[in-house]
Amino acid sequence: MAVPDAADRLIFALDVPDLAAARVLIDRLEGVVGFYKLGLELFMAGAGFTLLDELVRRRKQVFVDLKFFDVPATVGRAVAQLADRGATFTTVHGNQAMMEAAVAAAGPLQILAVTALTSLDRGDLDDLGFDCDPTALVVSRARRALEAGCAGVVASGMELTAIRAALDAHLLVVTPGVRPVDNRAEDDQKRIVTPHAAITQGADYLVVGRPIRDAADPAGAARRIQREIAAAAAD
Repeated sequence: MAVPDAADRLIFALDVPDLAAARVLIDRLEGVVGFYKLGLELFMAGAGFTLLDELVRRRKQVFVDLKFFDVPATVGRAVAQLADRGATFTTVHGNQAMMEAAVAAAGPLQILAVTALTSLDRGDLDDLGFDCDPTALVVSRARRALEAGCAGVVASGMELTAIRAALDAHLLVVTPGVRPVDNRAEDDQKRIVTPHAAITQGADYLVVGRPIRDAADPAGAARRIQREIAAAAAD
């Protein structure tokens, strides 16, 4: 599996409330960030497909993070609506049949299976009825994603070593909840790692949002993270 260039391994999470705010950030990051994640907030604001089309026209890569979860036939039809829009990744949050339906409908779109949200810790998983170690749960879901034909998984940096030990390099791993050392503010992310740790432990791509979005100089913040990715990849 080919390793992407260091600059392309940073995916900026465009978590803003509307089209105008998104366009401001995209313009500020022009020439620096080439990969963007669009999520529920922008799609619910009616800006998701508009931004997807604009970013594709600007030759950017796009990760559409909608975490499809429904009966398999519905998931397949939903993915089919997205398949030819030019996105690189989308996410499915579900069982084997859902993942298989998504893969069958994906065309050139690459399906990522969600393992366990980085906003959940062991206590949260217990409350949801997962009576197992979080790492064991993530590895099990990653193995099922591989069996279903997914291109990769979304997984916390806390489980990267275990995923690579169990599955070697057969799956792409996209890691959210990434925080630079100088940006470890309290928020809703619980299982977080630094960019350097995530790359050295096996992440292919890093998803970073607030440390770039909320920086006084978003482009400068993105460049610093990209340099950390490049340094980790060279270690």
